[in-house]
Amino acid sequence: MKKNIFVLFVITVLSITSCSFTTKKFDADSDKDKVLIELISFVINQGHYDMKSMNDDFSEAVYKDFMGTLDPMKRYFTQKQIKDLNAYKTEIDDAIKGRDITFFNQAYENLQSQMEATKGFYIEILDQPFNFGKDEMISTDYDELNYAKNNRELKERWRKQLKFTTLSNYIDLVEEQEQRQKDEDNFEPKPLDSLEVEARELTRKSLKNFYSTMSDLERKDWFGIYVNSIVSQFDPHTNYLAPQDKERFDISMSGKLEGIGARLQKQTNNIKIVEIISGGPAWKNGKLEVGDVIQKVKQEDEDQAVTITGMRLSDAVELIKGPKSTMVTLTVKKVDGKIENISIVRDVVEIEETYAKTAVTKKENHNYGIINLPKFYFDVNNYKNRNAASDIKKEIERLNQENVEGLVIDLRNNGGGSLSTVVDIAGFFIKNGPVVQVRDRKNDVEVLKDTDRNILWNKPLVILVNELSASASEILAAAMQDYKRAIIIGSKQTYGKGTVQNVVDLNRWMKNSTFGDMGALKITTQKFYRINGGSTQLKGVESDVPVPDRYSYIDIGERDYENPMPWDKIAAASYSPWNGYKNYDEVIKNSIKRLNQNKVLQLIDENAQWIKSQRDMNTFSLNYEIYRADQEDMRQQSERFEDINNYSNNLEFKALPYEMAKFESDSALAEKRNRWYKSLSKDAYVKEAIQVLSELETNADYKVAEKSIKP
Repeated sequence: MKKNIFVLFVITVLSITSCSFTTKKFDADSDKDKVLIELISFVINQGHYDMKSMNDDFSEAVYKDFMGTLDPMKRYFTQKQIKDLNAYKTEIDDAIKGRDITFFNQAYENLQSQMEATKGFYIEILDQPFNFGKDEMISTDYDELNYAKNNRELKERWRKQLKFTTLSNYIDLVEEQEQRQKDEDNFEPKPLDSLEVEARELTRKSLKNFYSTMSDLERKDWFGIYVNSIVSQFDPHTNYLAPQDKERFDISMSGKLEGIGARLQKQTNNIKIVEIISGGPAWKNGKLEVGDVIQKVKQEDEDQAVTITGMRLSDAVELIKGPKSTMVTLTVKKVDGKIENISIVRDVVEIEETYAKTAVTKKENHNYGIINLPKFYFDVNNYKNRNAASDIKKEIERLNQENVEGLVIDLRNNGGGSLSTVVDIAGFFIKNGPVVQVRDRKNDVEVLKDTDRNILWNKPLVILVNELSASASEILAAAMQDYKRAIIIGSKQTYGKGTVQNVVDLNRWMKNSTFGDMGALKITTQKFYRINGGSTQLKGVESDVPVPDRYSYIDIGERDYENPMPWDKIAAASYSPWNGYKNYDEVIKNSIKRLNQNKVLQLIDENAQWIKSQRDMNTFSLNYEIYRADQEDMRQQSERFEDINNYSNNLEFKALPYEMAKFESDSALAEKRNRWYKSLSKDAYVKEAIQVLSELETNADYKVAEKSIKP
């Protein structure tokens, strides 16, 4: 299956209703991996929206996906090993049905032995200087690259890849030195051969960290990858969540965790603090700093501390986090080298980046607001706790208090979240009526409605989207577009994901087993449809005012997966369009005309095409002079687009009064917000959104149309 490196966020709509499955018993005395395969096959067969046949084609797709994940750069397996593994290519479907994991075992064992062998490659290769005067090329189109015939050919492949990385490091060091020679009168340049040594050491350090990370992966981690290669063939959004993945998923959806409030990173064998989360226990404690290295962890009910040096990062995190109100003591090597014991009382930590944030601006003595919503977050255990809808409601109420006259909801890069929050949020802008239609595997259709006749925001509304606005974002944008309640400004179309997932706890069938936590399965159980009957699957939401952005020419949407569900449509729901605007269509026409003449957006479009051309390049010279000349040519071409970064929309943004009060005691939050306000002031799309708000004329009574659109 084609993976998209840009989609690093959760792209999903989650229904919080439960799935219904028939009762089945599993052999608790069998092998855990075999039981997991059987259990997941059962759940998918019982609950997936569009169950596929598990045949030879399915088997080959699993094989291709799994092998591509194990060795994406084809720098581990040889042709002989691949030939041996190819024997399983059309047998995986039968193996799944028979709970046979021989293919995984052989692939895993081969990978481990080859990773150990190649560890020696990089050490040996980087002990010798590279000849950057030699004319040779490297291809980075790994899909078209054949596997190496043997370890000798594999080592040569590693040599070229390491040379490519080192050449890039070397050029950076040379350019940095040349710049310092210009800027510093007494600067003593290093010999070029010394810079070459430094460049190799940078590459060596990078590989050392890579292998350290790989050595942390256990067999169960690789088996989880194999399971995902199986389940993802049913659709791109059905995924197995191993226990720690399930926990991370829950945190990403709720924005909350219980712990000390610090982000950690493993560097070689050390666990280092890379961020203190604003407002968290560590931030309030004030003794931990970015750059500190945690050496030991002691719980409040333990006499001895546990050394975490060399430990897996995930295992170290498990020791450090813990329930609210419990104490943990960390033995820390401070940035200045001192060793200290620091005790911190754990608490609920809210990850601020998860939540909605609001800014206000003024244009011609009129106030406008913008709410950025990163995702449709909610507490997976209790919907009544803090969620996107409750936060948006508070922000709108505050904007009303400030006499704001128009609102922008920024859903750019928002990959989805809770279905319930979408329905609730849509209800803030309409009197009542359907928001989205949901169809299950039995073709039963449910219309999810706003039943509250109160309108929280009855003023002009604009929604910003882009190609990464997915799922729940598309539901809200589509509903507001169908009601003609908001003008949608953004990419030609959004991501194009029109499916709903449930997270199924696999432990419900394993209550008496000794296997421990079996994890969960995120499974596609429904498709959603616009109230006009059309699906957003593949097609997404087409903006009323389409504008180019940096993703315009990159394969990044649902349609770019190898196995997406098809587009279709159902009957429309009965709904009444908003009748609050006098000049809705005219404003859209004026905006399109204005943006077609916008030089900055024309430059953004050219830049997007240039980015596409750079991404398509996959052959590079390993000769210093040629490679540096190519880099300089690329730099000169990129200078054409500097005006994009220098652009200013001449708008000033600030916080609402309640948040300004927080800045006095939380400088970290103030700094984050100021960075956001600065980015808004350089945003051409935001400027157009504010302009559209200023042009929209509203009817005094904001009544909906008397004539409904009937299915």
